Amino acid sequence: MALVLCCAMAAWGQDSLRHVSPVRPATNKTLPPARGTDEEVIKRFIEGDTTALLDKERRDSLRKAYKRYPLLTDVSVGVNFIEPVLMLMGQDYASVDVHATLNMWNRLQPVLEMGVGWAKTTPDDMNFTYRCKPSPYFKVGVNYNFLFKSEPRYQALLGVRLGYSTFKYDVTDVTYQNNYWKEHQQFNIQGISSNALWGEAVAGIKVGIWRNWSLGWTIRYHGVFKYKATESGRPWFIPGYGPRKRPLSFTFSLSYTLPLGHGKQSSQASTPHNRHTLPKD
Repeated sequence: MALVLCCAMAAWGQDSLRHVSPVRPATNKTLPPARGTDEEVIKRFIEGDTTALLDKERRDSLRKAYKRYPLLTDVSVGVNFIEPVLMLMGQDYASVDVHATLNMWNRLQPVLEMGVGWAKTTPDDMNFTYRCKPSPYFKVGVNYNFLFKSEPRYQALLGVRLGYSTFKYDVTDVTYQNNYWKEHQQFNIQGISSNALWGEAVAGIKVGIWRNWSLGWTIRYHGVFKYKATESGRPWFIPGYGPRKRPLSFTFSLSYTLPLGHGKQSSQASTPHNRHTLPKD
């Protein structure tokens, strides 16, 4: 009986020792890193340089926090209508245009603007009436969206434009007084042809209001590069630009946006097998 009890205690002790102090089988096999792991980062980490690993983890965290938008994010079509409204309130000129904007990566935005401008004014301190017939103008340019990490519905923009217009204008009711003969003469100059090339620096915002509809405001600083002057004078108004000597203009537009792609997370951040791992011993 004593012998059986001693054998049982010895067997229990060996079994307890086996569970308390497991022995890992010797092997020289190294597990390969997961697919997509940066081998250079692993090598530098093993050598004691943790900077690369920390940078890699920081970039992965940014990819998880911010959306990455596709090359062709969306396209917007809108109309600028503020100046016709101001003309109804007494302004002497107006330009109205439609514009198309292609949003790329929710950052760069090529823009095309096409419109018509016209004017009629009799300056208080001048002796003539200026009329510009409805004439076309064109602008091409690009915007940069500083809120590229946010939803495309909300944007803060800086951009540039190059504009061109060809137009005709009349100068009528020109009054000339001959002081010697004490006579007043009046004449008209009609159908004066001109054209102009100018540039604009643009700053603006865009805000979504309902579904795919949004409102946008811009302030523009512009200057004329070249215009056609005649013997009869220089144009007072340029379609799409405004009064030739006025450096600032404003726009207010309503636009509709058609999505071309959806924001997506970084593939490296969202795919489990691409997470950073180190080879095990």
